[in-house]
Amino acid sequence: MDLDVVNMFVIAGGTLAIPILAFVASFLLWPSALIRIYYWYWRRTLGMQVRYVRHEDYQFCYSFRGRPGHRPSILMLHGFSAHKDMWLSVVKFLPKNLHLVCVDMPGHEGTTRSSLDDLSIDGQVKRIHQFVECLKLNKKPFHLVGTSMGGHVAGVYAAYYPSDVSSLSLVCPAGLQYSTDNQFVQRLKELQEPEAVQKIPLIPSTPEEMSEMLQLCSYVRFKVPQQILQGLVDVRIPHNNFYRKLFLEIISEKSRYSLHQNMDKIKVPTLIIWGKQDQVLDVSGADMLATSINNCQVELLESCGHSVVMERPRKTAKLIVDFLASVHNTDDNKKLD
Repeated sequence: MDLDVVNMFVIAGGTLAIPILAFVASFLLWPSALIRIYYWYWRRTLGMQVRYVRHEDYQFCYSFRGRPGHRPSILMLHGFSAHKDMWLSVVKFLPKNLHLVCVDMPGHEGTTRSSLDDLSIDGQVKRIHQFVECLKLNKKPFHLVGTSMGGHVAGVYAAYYPSDVSSLSLVCPAGLQYSTDNQFVQRLKELQEPEAVQKIPLIPSTPEEMSEMLQLCSYVRFKVPQQILQGLVDVRIPHNNFYRKLFLEIISEKSRYSLHQNMDKIKVPTLIIWGKQDQVLDVSGADMLATSINNCQVELLESCGHSVVMERPRKTAKLIVDFLASVHNTDDNKKLD
């Protein structure tokens, strides 16, 4: 081999070694930074832009793609202790001609966190309505999507502000009253003891607890490297006190069954999506909602737990697109199989 060619490979190898070593160092030493870069990359790839909007002294952070048109805009509400980027896996499979808005829920990520804020379900519904008004999203009725806590808020929102919402998708929503408690709810009832508040299963403080939470929420057993588990914990730990406060608020007597108490007031076409193997919120909640809401479609997913958005993003997107097509008679029913 020509000496000049050998020198070229040596130089190229040395040049590539620097970013490769930097990546490895980031993975091992700063996994939380790598996670943030991951979300930034996917937002950019999917064309989701981050913006901020203010209501008086309160700031909302949201991401969006597209512009309002003749089709309903879609507003997506994430679950407890998550953030707007949790929807990226679903956004990937949604048509690009839809106007999408994903907002950080009160106190989460880039949205204002205030010790004076009302974190009850009613309080969160009022905040989301402020956000909607700021964007003038309700200039035309929109499709509202929510999962878990976000589903709880979405359902109550549709009951309180029926003229804002054209249709509704609830993905394993919280807020229903069951005749019998599953194992997870039984564990929650032990949280009356002060020391038990530090052991809420959905608020991990160690990689081991993070792994247990993922197993609780997912039917699919993801093999997550220890460094990523540590990164996920590192990102959450500074917020855990807020998460504890929020959690105790949404399971309080004032909020726990808000959706159940208001589900008969939901008058818009509604899609219910639930994982059959949900260990957090029992799948029988789907029948409760279907019984109380007229024009309600139920889709139960096999081999799927509570984290429907993470486990079955393609299927979730297809169900939403098909539902919108059937309800709003659109012709953009994109094949996602």
